[in-house]
Amino acid sequence: MGCGFTVETVEAQYPAHWEADVVLADGGTAHVRPIRPADADRLRSFYSRLSDESIYFRFFGPRPRLSDREVERFTNVDYVGRVALIATIGAEMVAVIRYDRTGPGEAEVAFLVEDAHQGRGVASVLLEHLAATARERGIERFVADVLPANMRMTGLLRQAGYTAQSQFEDGVVRMTLDLTPTDTSTEVTISREHRAESRSIARLLTPGSVAVIGASREPGGVGQTVLRNLLAADFTGPVYPVHREVRAVAGVRAYPSVSEIDGDVDLAVVAVPAEGVLDVVKECAEKGVHGLVVVSSGFGETGDQGRARQDELARIARSYGLRVVGPNCLGIANTDPAVKLNATLAATVPGRGRVGFFSQSGALGTALLQRVAQRGMGISSFVSAGNRADVSGNDLLQYWEEDDSTEVILLYLESLGNPRKFTRLARRIARSKPVVVVKSGGTPSGHSAEELGLPDSAISSLFEQAGLIRVDDLIQLFDVGQLLAYQPLPAGPRVALVTNSDALGLLAAHACRAVGLEPRAPVNLGPAAGAAEYGAALAGELASPDVDAAVVIYMPPIPGRTEEVADELLKASKGSGKPVLATFRGHLGMHPALRVPGPSAPSRGSIPSYAAPEEAVRALAHVVRYATWRAQPSTPPHELDGIDTVRARALVHETLSGSAPDAEAAPAGFAQAGPPVEIDATELLSCYGLTVWPAEVVRSAGEAVAAAERLGWPVVVKVADPGASRRAGTVRLGLTGPEMVRNAYTEFAELFGEGVELAVQRMAPQPAVPTVVGVVEDPAFGPVVSFGLGEVTARLLQDQGFRLAPLTGEDAAALVRTVRAAPLLFGEYGYPPVAVDALEELLVRVGRLAHDLPEVARLDLDQVLVGESDVMILGARAILRTPAGPRLDVGPRRLS
Repeated sequence: MGCGFTVETVEAQYPAHWEADVVLADGGTAHVRPIRPADADRLRSFYSRLSDESIYFRFFGPRPRLSDREVERFTNVDYVGRVALIATIGAEMVAVIRYDRTGPGEAEVAFLVEDAHQGRGVASVLLEHLAATARERGIERFVADVLPANMRMTGLLRQAGYTAQSQFEDGVVRMTLDLTPTDTSTEVTISREHRAESRSIARLLTPGSVAVIGASREPGGVGQTVLRNLLAADFTGPVYPVHREVRAVAGVRAYPSVSEIDGDVDLAVVAVPAEGVLDVVKECAEKGVHGLVVVSSGFGETGDQGRARQDELARIARSYGLRVVGPNCLGIANTDPAVKLNATLAATVPGRGRVGFFSQSGALGTALLQRVAQRGMGISSFVSAGNRADVSGNDLLQYWEEDDSTEVILLYLESLGNPRKFTRLARRIARSKPVVVVKSGGTPSGHSAEELGLPDSAISSLFEQAGLIRVDDLIQLFDVGQLLAYQPLPAGPRVALVTNSDALGLLAAHACRAVGLEPRAPVNLGPAAGAAEYGAALAGELASPDVDAAVVIYMPPIPGRTEEVADELLKASKGSGKPVLATFRGHLGMHPALRVPGPSAPSRGSIPSYAAPEEAVRALAHVVRYATWRAQPSTPPHELDGIDTVRARALVHETLSGSAPDAEAAPAGFAQAGPPVEIDATELLSCYGLTVWPAEVVRSAGEAVAAAERLGWPVVVKVADPGASRRAGTVRLGLTGPEMVRNAYTEFAELFGEGVELAVQRMAPQPAVPTVVGVVEDPAFGPVVSFGLGEVTARLLQDQGFRLAPLTGEDAAALVRTVRAAPLLFGEYGYPPVAVDALEELLVRVGRLAHDLPEVARLDLDQVLVGESDVMILGARAILRTPAGPRLDVGPRRLS
């Protein structure tokens, strides 16, 4: 029934993915899991804390206590027809939801939430998880009998987004929920996830009080460093040093433990040795602390033992409702004047600005913050996640989307914990706020790129699809970030160049063309040009309708009037609505003279400066591509005709299980991941409106001739091995008679041995461009569609593009055009233009197949000939594998 089973009895098992850590509506956390027989005492304790009203609403009458028989029934379920999920915080059960099957495809549902935890969103999370569980078990509808006064339950069921019906009879409201996911139910889940995760990070970054645990008197100690940085930043709330032996640290009263602090503690910075961190977490949970920043090292970075300690840290913290930044991290900072938080090991934190900055690396964090400050950039907030046991870049994206003071998001990532969720979030957020990413050479957590078959270029393609700006290094991260922070987005790629050096102007023009920009002829003002000349030239260029952006180069051979030139540039650029960049005397960052004054950092309209024109142009090219992506409308996947998903699922199920095909019933639950099964994908593709060009496999010259006669002349004969297309000399084209076919078979038999399997096909119409389309079910990213040209040279150069499934029409068009050899499809280099629109529709249909069928571990359409009016699939093979569980990103909310 699942992989990684938790076993309570021989009979009762449930899949591991039914357990999850979740974020509640107020930003706290809880653990969701199926109930077990061992929960009997936990259930009794939970019931004893319920109010009479809660009990009355659940049982329609008073029930002071549960009988032993009821406890046994409620805690012993079969995880098929009867399922109960509970939410726990710490060791206590705080809510339960259950269903009991009442008929084919139908079950009765009921839930109870402890009064002290009502209003925190516990019930809505449990309903999401129970609905997903029910669908796995073949249940299509929930029925609930609700007292009219129980407005919480009726509201919960109506607001879940499923199709709901209700009727009143005998003093009870009977509500029926169709559990088929809808656009509304998906939107409700995503919206709740967003608000909850955003609030959980807000609780970390806007604490009312901070405790520093492990703040010693030792100069240079980790705890004391964080404490002094908190005090130096003038944090607006109380700061509590915690040390078991001393009375004060840095002149501030110290406490022997967190529990002995007089007031509330919102955030705790933990700087004790790794061996003592788990005890501190439990103590903080008992105190009611909301979040932890663990700067201590000695966890996952040290090996298996440290990794186990780190996993236990995350488990305990989440079970008690705490979020954790770290361990082995630099800390967090918030420059909001109402907070003034510097809970980091870095003494230098940039001033107030509009950039949110996330760094996975703790070691690099201090240097990164120094570089930001040196450039004159401000930040809104900063988080260094270190080993990322809990809080990740995904959480910060959710927070910064809501944060009005953050306009640009910068990310330094070493790994991607949940890449599919990351790209989903980024695609939404990038529509309103640019996201710039440095992704180091690492691979998604726990996965090898070579093992998955996805090169690093695939990650770049998937980031591009999501609207992310991926840069190569930290210098470019800040180059692009400062442009986005202070200048408007360009409307196109046309660039004006204003310079006082002919050589530098030509260098800038060459750099523009190298990165796909369209430079105008440089306006060379000469070495003696002053403020008036620069101001007039820039204003004239910006006024032209043929200019989308301007790069100004001011490198006087003799020091001139820098301030006057800067003033004129600011005046000329003001109100133009077009971005202006500068190479201003080789200054890197925000030159003081080019700043528009702000409270503590430059304001919008400030002109960023770069050390060389090429760096300015490179940053501008990234922003132009982003602006082009953002200007395209966000559209859902197209509606397609000729799709029979039910039949496709039945075919897959038949192949993997060996049972007779049943078009009415898809498999329920998830089996242990089994061995891969390779199939001819012709019938599967037909379920998605795609036809494979007929072919017959033969093993003799006579069979080859007979097949050719049946298919019609001329024919193609090729080696049937799927990998043969990657080798030269394995195809014979345009064979017009029996003798040519026999000769072809003889040649292949000499090369590969007697009995070699050959495929015979009727010759496809010419001219046509050979292409290759593929799908891989990536454990990290989910279903990924690939595209490239089928020529040997294109394969050798790995000239491929990638996109996450499902694909919109716009995704398919971008995928086709992302490969370097794409001009061959559009009539260049002497090739006739081919049916690119038909190719794009094929890609959309393949993407839909990949999205619908997680059992398709791999699909290869090799080759796909794109002719003048249509596409022809010459070969299609698929590898099917029973998935170990559902794609968790598209199910109920969970922390990952």
